[in-house]
Amino acid sequence: MIKRTLYFGNPAYLSMHNRQLVIKLPEVEKNDALSEDFKKETIATVPIEDIGVLVLDEPQVTITHALLSTLLDNNVAVLTCDKTHLPNGYLMPLSGNTVQTEKFKAQIEATLPLKKNMWQQTIQAKIINQSVVLQRKNIDIKNMMYWADSVKSGDPENYEARAAAYYWKNIFNAFSEVTMPWENDIGDFK
Repeated sequence: MIKRTLYFGNPAYLSMHNRQLVIKLPEVEKNDALSEDFKKETIATVPIEDIGVLVLDEPQVTITHALLSTLLDNNVAVLTCDKTHLPNGYLMPLSGNTVQTEKFKAQIEATLPLKKNMWQQTIQAKIINQSVVLQRKNIDIKNMMYWADSVKSGDPENYEARAAAYYWKNIFNAFSEVTMPWENDIGDFK
């Protein structure tokens, strides 16, 4: 079964009842003008066994210890983010989780050719994903597909940078029409 990733980017109260993640919204809970029936209708639940990753990207998320402990017992990864929305913490179960330890060990002991091959696959996927976005905006992607197909182990030709430059130039084409102050002194960067 595919596990769910739950993202919390707004204030929420997270707790557990009957092995279910219970989600309540503070603005609803604290609003005395709302009826108790309406408040009960806004409560959402998710079976904990269906969760794979829980992302906390809001400083006003409150989570109970019982929920955290049960999430970890079910091998759910809890990821926290800082004020810039970048991950700054990763919580995984300690006891009985030899799988995670094995993954860390395998990553550390990976050979250089394997690391380069994995980098190649990552870059290819990145370029293909950028191509999909550009294609949805009716922007020509022939060069992007060529670059994705041409990436070699370790990306020695730096196709990632070429694709990124093309992507950013075209995705926000409104910005490409703006003349930057330094372009008059240095020349055209196009």
